[in-house]
Amino acid sequence: MNAPNKPGSKADRDALRFDMTTAGCTVADIAIEMRTRYRMRPREAWRHAHGWTLQETANRITQASIQHPGEAVAADASLVGKWEKWPSTSSRRPSIAVLRAMAEAFGCRAHDLLDLDDRRSMPDADVHIINSQSTRVAPASPAPTPSLPSLSADPSGTELVRLAADESASWAQWAEASNVGDIALEQLMAEMRGLASDYLTSDPVALFVRTRALRDRVFALLEGHQYPRQAADLYVAAGYLCGLLAWMSSDLGQMRDADTQGRTAWLCAELAGHNDLRAWVLSTRSKVAFWDGRLRDAISFARRGATFRTSGTVGVLLACQEGDAWSELGAHDEALAALARSDDARDGVSGEDEVGGIFACQPARQQNYAAAVQLRVGRPRDALRSADQALSLMSVQRVRAYGTEAQIHISQAAAHLADGEAEGALEALAPVLALPPDHRLAPVTRRLNELTGGVTRPGAQGTAAVGLRAAIEEFCVDSAPRHLALSPGEASA
Repeated sequence: MNAPNKPGSKADRDALRFDMTTAGCTVADIAIEMRTRYRMRPREAWRHAHGWTLQETANRITQASIQHPGEAVAADASLVGKWEKWPSTSSRRPSIAVLRAMAEAFGCRAHDLLDLDDRRSMPDADVHIINSQSTRVAPASPAPTPSLPSLSADPSGTELVRLAADESASWAQWAEASNVGDIALEQLMAEMRGLASDYLTSDPVALFVRTRALRDRVFALLEGHQYPRQAADLYVAAGYLCGLLAWMSSDLGQMRDADTQGRTAWLCAELAGHNDLRAWVLSTRSKVAFWDGRLRDAISFARRGATFRTSGTVGVLLACQEGDAWSELGAHDEALAALARSDDARDGVSGEDEVGGIFACQPARQQNYAAAVQLRVGRPRDALRSADQALSLMSVQRVRAYGTEAQIHISQAAAHLADGEAEGALEALAPVLALPPDHRLAPVTRRLNELTGGVTRPGAQGTAAVGLRAAIEEFCVDSAPRHLALSPGEASA
């Protein structure tokens, strides 16, 4: 006999939803029952009435909001959880735009998502807007407007003229207000640049936490009101931060989550109309697709990014990424042609990178890509020259980026193995094998695992080969993605 489901557990909620649906109950009926039976907040009850996870709900809210210009919402699982718990501590008040998008996703009215505690905690203007909606949510105006003077139902004469003036003055007062100033925006951009630079040398998990916190600050500001140029700057900051989270997520082996961050970053780039951000987001998405094995997507993203008119070095990286994907597919001519375009792009760089750090392609990084491509197209000696040049450039320019440096050493080792020099490969890998576990990112462990194929070739046998194989296996077991996968996570919602 099966044990009864624990009250409020996922199995219990699923059983309740199934029983009520079978009995002909509507989703609204199920949401009400969820609220009463499990003492849920209304927004959480509606989500469970549909049987959606936090991330599924976030995706639907984001998609629903895109249909209404000026009200786009970049939702994620963490934000949905905070909106659900509001007005309790460690939560976040959902804006009018969020409530409208949420209502459209759930198929209800915005006021169905609020209870008495919500209404008591909301600004009076927001309560008035919600109360004025008596039908299912319809496309809303770009932003909540200020409450206007109350005069007679049918003003005329001087009263009509005065009303029109008061309305304009009231709107101007609202439009002039902003929840962010130019100094605050400058500080946000400085913090974002610091994160993009620190990621090259710091613990990725700690940087992920800091980046997420800054992204949340930017999202919270975007839920308020600011001048259009300030809103555009905030969307740019949000786009770069989501792009950075996407890059970090893929380095930690979480490709699906990286894709989600990449899509949100692209939405921000589109809302900002910012070509450099568009190109960097597509570069990030190309990187994620490459390490996820979607090589055609990686090429498509890289080519699409190259169509934007940009400054800085993003064009160099996009060409390198395209060549990387072509070489993995075995298309040698296309790969070498893309590398040639990266040199042309370097010659055409017209300005500085807006952010820098991980969002920059220094010459050493370009040579790292060249070495990897040359290895795959069967040119190990060219690869070794490119790898040596990359390390020399990093030394001269005092560039520190442990992930790039590790991959350069791996290319050196692969070139030595191609010539049957296991001892040279082991020597080249010494700095990589010395990396602390927190710096052993997914691309590094993947490339090292690929290297073991060269170790098992007949020409690469002997004591050095055996030691190299054992060192690689030990390295990959104690890596950042593995630690993340084995760490206790939050309970699934």
